Amino acid sequence: MSAEPHPTSPPPSDAALAPPTVAPAPRAAGLPRAVWATVVALYVVLFPYHPGLRSPNELCRLWQTRALVEDGTLEINRALRDYGPVGDLSVMDGRYYPSKAPLLSFAAVPVYAGLRVLGGSHRYAVPEVPLVFFSRLFLTVLPTLGLLWLVRRFLRAFLSPVVADGVTVTYALGSLAFSYSLLFMSHQTTAVLLFAGFYALWKLSRGEWRERGYVVAGACAGATVAAEYTGALGVLGLILYAVLTVLGTQEPGAARLKKLGRATGLAVLGALPFIVALGLYHQATFGHPLETGYKHLNDAAYQPWHLGGFLGIRTPDPRAFTLSFFSPLRGLFTLSPFLLLALPGLALLKRLGRTSAEGRALFWMSAATLAGYTYFTSSFTYDSWGWTTGPRHLTGLVPFLLLPAGLVLERLRGAGRPVLSGIAAMLCAASVLVTGLATFVNYIPDDVSTPVLALARPLLLDGYHPPNLLAWLGLPTSLAGAVLLAALVTVAASVFGALLRDAAGRTPPPAAWVAGLATLAVLTSAQAAFTRNDRADQNAVRFLESVWLQPPNRPTAPFWPRAGS
Repeated sequence: MSAEPHPTSPPPSDAALAPPTVAPAPRAAGLPRAVWATVVALYVVLFPYHPGLRSPNELCRLWQTRALVEDGTLEINRALRDYGPVGDLSVMDGRYYPSKAPLLSFAAVPVYAGLRVLGGSHRYAVPEVPLVFFSRLFLTVLPTLGLLWLVRRFLRAFLSPVVADGVTVTYALGSLAFSYSLLFMSHQTTAVLLFAGFYALWKLSRGEWRERGYVVAGACAGATVAAEYTGALGVLGLILYAVLTVLGTQEPGAARLKKLGRATGLAVLGALPFIVALGLYHQATFGHPLETGYKHLNDAAYQPWHLGGFLGIRTPDPRAFTLSFFSPLRGLFTLSPFLLLALPGLALLKRLGRTSAEGRALFWMSAATLAGYTYFTSSFTYDSWGWTTGPRHLTGLVPFLLLPAGLVLERLRGAGRPVLSGIAAMLCAASVLVTGLATFVNYIPDDVSTPVLALARPLLLDGYHPPNLLAWLGLPTSLAGAVLLAALVTVAASVFGALLRDAAGRTPPPAAWVAGLATLAVLTSAQAAFTRNDRADQNAVRFLESVWLQPPNRPTAPFWPRAGS
C-alpha cells in the first residue's frame, strides 16, 4: 500500500482536522512493508472452513448463486436436492430461498460462472471448497484489503504515520474485519460499503471530489441495505454526516440548502438501482417489495427472534448489551480491547470539533453510529448470534471507532506518558493475538467458555491448525500452521513495538515495557479465569476435530477433487 503524504511533526492539534492549506511534506515512514505483506498473506492464505459444518449463512447464499447460473431462478429447491441441505432458509409457497439480503448471492454469479467454465461447464463442475474459497477471495477478502487502503489514507490525514498504520493493522487482524473477511457473509461487506460511502462524503466535504461523488456515496448506501438489512443503521450515520458537512460550511443559508438538495438528489440517484432491485427481489420471492425472508423462515424456532419491532429490534435488554460488549466468549471489547480506546477518543474528537466543522461532523457521525449499533445489539436476541466470532452484526460499526482510538494513541505518545502508552499499545497487540487466534477457528460454538484458551489453544496443541493454501501446496499441516501462527505473533509484536515509541520515535523507557507486559498478563489472566475446560469445552474441541478440513497426520483432501473421486 502506498503511504499518504503526512508531516513528520508532532501529534495533531485541533487545527489538524481542517483541510490542509499547504503542500504536503515528503512521505513519512509508517510500519515496514513487510508488516503489510504479512497482513495480505494472512488474508489470502487462511481458509477457515469445514464442509461438515454446512455453514448455513454462507451456503444458503451460494446455493442461490448456483440456482441463478444453472437454473436461471431465484429459488434453490433443485440446488438443495443436488448439492445438499443447508440452513438459514425462508419458504414461500413451497419454494425455498435464503433468508438473507440478496446482494452477495448475485455478486457471486460471475465468480461461479467463471469457475464453472474452468471445471467443464457441467452441473457439478464446481465442488464446494473452491466455490467457497474463491467467493470469499473476490467478494470479501479483496474488498477488505481495498478498505484497509482507504482506512489508512483517512487516518493519515489526522494521525502520524506510525499511529495511522498501527491502528489500520490492528483493525485488519485484531477486529471483526479479519473474522468476517474470511467468511462469505455480509457483515464485512457492510463495513466495506459503509466506509467507502463515508470516504466519498469525506472527500466531498474537503472539496477534493466533484459533486457527482454523491452518486458514489448513494450507491454505497443502497448496496449496503441490499447486502444486509441492518446496514441501514450505518447508512443513517452517513446521512447525518452528509447533512452536517453541507450545512456546516460558511456559505449563505440559501446556497447551503441548494447544495443539500443537489447532494440528496445525486445520492438518491446512486442508491436507487439497488433499492429498486431489492424491492423487485422481495416482490418476486415473498410477494411484496417490503417483505423480507425473515417473515417466512423455514425453521419456526428462529421465527420469534425476528418478530416485533424492526426485524426483531425491540427495547434494550441489559443482558444483551453486557454480553455483546463484554462476554468472555464473544464480547466486542473482549476480542478487540483496543476499541476501548475509542470511548475516551470520542471526547477528544468532540474537543477537536469545537474549532472545526469537519471535527463536529465526524464526532456526531461516530457517536450516532455507536449509539445506533449499541441500541441494536442491546435490543436484539443475543442467543441468535450462532457459531460466530464476536458480535457479528457490529462489524459495520468498527471502522468508525478507529479515528477516536487513534486520537488517544496519538495523545499519549505526544504527551510523554510511557505507562499509558504501554497499556494502549498492548491493547492493540492483544487484539491482534486474540481475534487472530479466534479467527483461525472462526466457527465458535455458543456454549464454549472462551474462544482462545478453551478452543483455539487445545486445537492447536492437538495439531489442528487452520486450513490454508500452504497445506494444499504441499507443506505439512504442522509447518504451515506454525508459519501462520508466527506471522500473527510477528505482526502483533511489530504493532506493539511501533506504538510503544513516543512521538519523536525514541526507544521507550522500561516503564512502558513493564506496563505493556502487565496489561497482557491481566488480559490473559482474565481469559483464564473464565475458561472452564468443562465437558462443553471438551465436546466442542472434539467435534471440531471430527470435521476439520485439514486434520494432522492425514493426507490433505484435494482442493478441487475430480468428479467421482
